[in-house]
Amino acid sequence: MSLVTPQHAEELSRGAQQLGVVLTEQQHGQLLAYLALLIKWNKAYNLTAVRNPDEMVSRHLLDSLSVVPYVTEAGDNWLDVGSGGGMPGVPLAILFPERRFTLLDSNGKKTRFLTQVKLELKLDNLEVIHSRVEAFTPAQPFSGICSRAFSSLHDFSTWTRHLGDEQTQWLAMKGVHPDDELQALPDDFSLAASHVLKVPGCQGQRHLLILRRLVQGGTLHG
Repeated sequence: MSLVTPQHAEELSRGAQQLGVVLTEQQHGQLLAYLALLIKWNKAYNLTAVRNPDEMVSRHLLDSLSVVPYVTEAGDNWLDVGSGGGMPGVPLAILFPERRFTLLDSNGKKTRFLTQVKLELKLDNLEVIHSRVEAFTPAQPFSGICSRAFSSLHDFSTWTRHLGDEQTQWLAMKGVHPDDELQALPDDFSLAASHVLKVPGCQGQRHLLILRRLVQGGTLHG
């Protein structure tokens, strides 16, 4: 029995269209192949709290695709920190084959899954790193750093501060607009933009917060 149904394929096509995201036939197929791997491995590896495959198209694939317009505006070298089951990093790597995506997670089971996804989907633009974020030291700053998994904006910005510079955009995907978390941002970070994300099939609120690092006197502080 196929893990991915025609209904899943149709929901993905319809949802992407509603989001204004154009999928090639290959990208559509890769996203469904990723979904099949997620369903299969989730049974043993507990990659996501969403257990029902029928909810995964909206809550994982379409939710990840909802930030495509904001990734389009930023640079070519991206980090998905605390990637877990690969959201939003894997769908974004499928959508932007010309850009580099690094998926970082401290959980070995999850990085093994992500490595399998990279191999099976032939995603040459994707790198998987098994590390704690504070111990990770890339060769150069990332142009974009995104996450769906961090508990607070303060932790997200503090723990990834060393991975970006004044050109970097930090994209935090959230549910309800986190006013309290914004008040607790470190002094060297500011909110550059806030967007309501309309995710087809998702009932709850979704927001994207874009953070930038402040420069004082020509140097980063903090």
